[in-house]
Amino acid sequence: MTRNFTLGALAAAALLACAPAFAADQAATPATQQLAPTAQAGKKLHVLADEYYDALARFDPVSASESGDNRFIDQIGMSIAPLERARQFARYKSFVKRLHAIGRAQLSPRDQTSYDILDYELGMALRFEPFPEHLLPLSQMDSMPVTLANYASGEGAQPLATVQDYRAYASRLAQLGPWVDQAIANMREGIKRGIVHPRPVMTSALPQFKQLVAGSPEASIYYSPIKKFPAGFSDADKRALTTLYADAIGTRLNPALARLAAFIEKDYLPATRTGSGWNALPNGAAWYQVRVASQTTTDLKPQAIHEIGQKEVARIQGEYGRIGPKMGYTGPAAGLPAWVAQQAKFKPFKTEQEVIDVYRKLDAELRTKLPSLFNLMPKSPLDLRLEPELSRATASDHYTPPAVDGTRPGVFWSVVNDPAQYGSTGMVTLYLHEGQPGHHFHIALVQELGLPNFRRFGGNNAFTEGWALYAETLGKDMGLFDKPEDYFGHLNDEMLRAARLVVDTGIHTKGWTRAQAIAYFSDTLGYSEAESRAQIERYMVWPGQALGYKIGSLKIMELRRRAESALGPKFKLPAFHDIVLGEGTLPLALLEKKVDRWIAASK
Repeated sequence: MTRNFTLGALAAAALLACAPAFAADQAATPATQQLAPTAQAGKKLHVLADEYYDALARFDPVSASESGDNRFIDQIGMSIAPLERARQFARYKSFVKRLHAIGRAQLSPRDQTSYDILDYELGMALRFEPFPEHLLPLSQMDSMPVTLANYASGEGAQPLATVQDYRAYASRLAQLGPWVDQAIANMREGIKRGIVHPRPVMTSALPQFKQLVAGSPEASIYYSPIKKFPAGFSDADKRALTTLYADAIGTRLNPALARLAAFIEKDYLPATRTGSGWNALPNGAAWYQVRVASQTTTDLKPQAIHEIGQKEVARIQGEYGRIGPKMGYTGPAAGLPAWVAQQAKFKPFKTEQEVIDVYRKLDAELRTKLPSLFNLMPKSPLDLRLEPELSRATASDHYTPPAVDGTRPGVFWSVVNDPAQYGSTGMVTLYLHEGQPGHHFHIALVQELGLPNFRRFGGNNAFTEGWALYAETLGKDMGLFDKPEDYFGHLNDEMLRAARLVVDTGIHTKGWTRAQAIAYFSDTLGYSEAESRAQIERYMVWPGQALGYKIGSLKIMELRRRAESALGPKFKLPAFHDIVLGEGTLPLALLEKKVDRWIAASK
């Protein structure tokens, strides 16, 4: 997955996730109504698109820098503040009026696509206005304090190579104290209104926040950059930065973090809810439906998604029945994952380095195979790194994009808590998803296509995760699943995405308990109780997010089959991939129209 950030009240996250369906199918304007493109219409759209993206980036600068935009690297924003949130929704409404005043038919085809995506995203953002997501500003999965703490290593989205970089990070640390106090105020309001997280997830989160509180500035994780200055810093710069960090952490940040940990433990935890689903919140059913729409870019209802998940689970279990005997397993198909989890031969590692070495070897092999499947490939490099210790317990393996200015590569972050328990069967498919040709071939490439900034740094979950899940299937095209255990690993990861459709909708619309969902995951995937718990608690605080993977992948696979059937011997897989990736991230409805036009033209 790509790292999911709070984006304040998550209105901006909704923006980046897009909307469920066009209010009107503007892409279907009859040719007789098309007008010649005009420079004036295109210029208006470009100006509006840039202002829109800048409003997003200023509203949530941390997400902007996570996406590769380092212009606001010294800001964290205050998107969780009610007043700023209201201002942002007012901006969106103004942008909608200006957009609809532009004649779409007077735009070039490329600009018409930008128009449609912008209309789509603004409509989605405004659908979130009634729902007070800012009252849930942090969880065990994401929070500004933990995000900035992970940046202290200098390996993430916060560069720490120059004196200016150090000052930018110190500026963010100075702003974190007020952010924490605003988060506490929001959570107090959430308690009054019954808008709180479930107790188990905040119990999981509490140790993170306690760990951030240090006895002195020097003992704080945020002070880490001062302990390893890059070569070339002058003595004067080192003294000035040391004073700057000690002051920011000691007088402002550390006291705020202590207040946060104490508040969560003494006030918030006792007020958390016992129910697991979003349907327990005020207006929760409608709230969840909007989240489903934003994460899948469809109008699918939760019940339909639940049924899709059940059918996919059954299909994959059928594949288990075929692959199990080849691995030496003779029991019921559904029991294959649990059997594999108990086999010591599939847990061969003793050190973290051994895990990374396998990924590096796989990366080298992929670099020889991918050119036969792709014409479009990103120029930005891809690196492999271990997840920082602070967030390993609750993190999933993930990808972060390269910086546009070249200061950091794309990174596949591997989460290795205990090397001896790290399973080898899923490594091939995981790297195809998080590395290449999954997230890296999509997200890094988007930065290189010359698109408007809102498309360059934005996106939606269904396409982003759908592409990465589809990329896993390309292991078969490249002969990477020849070993039964590697094909099982692919199936089991696919099963994870199918089971998510069942448990996410089950938790948030069908009254499934946390224990019920954990048991379903353990039974279906062979996960330990701890592994299942971490997954289920993720879905409890990120409702709908896990749905985009399978829904997006199923659509891309459907479009590939459609093209293969229609074009026969004319079908070329690299050309299909050009069409899917060549204009960046699209809502699924737009992607389908684009592929259908390509099929018609190719005939």
